[in-house]
Amino acid sequence: MITEYVLFDLPREFSRDDAVATMHDAAPKWLNLPNLVRKTFIYDPAANQAGAFYLWEDRASAEAAHNEAWRQSVRDRFGSEPSIRYFDTPLVVDN
Repeated sequence: MITEYVLFDLPREFSRDDAVATMHDAAPKWLNLPNLVRKTFIYDPAANQAGAFYLWEDRASAEAAHNEAWRQSVRDRFGSEPSIRYFDTPLVVDN
């Protein structure tokens, strides 16, 4: 499995409520997506950033979901370039 870490800057005027509303709007788009095990939305008010941790069955699925069209949508909506990192995930403990 692969853990994908996505982070991007939010516009200065974005509040926590704005960020959470955006997350709620985006969440349905990720339901039932092939090879996506889990998505955890994240928000850092001190850095004014948001993003997510994704757990994927494979890296190809992660890269396909976050293609150039998706990156452009982040640029258009938030005015920032998303940063993406991938990690091999050999073990997950799920309580």
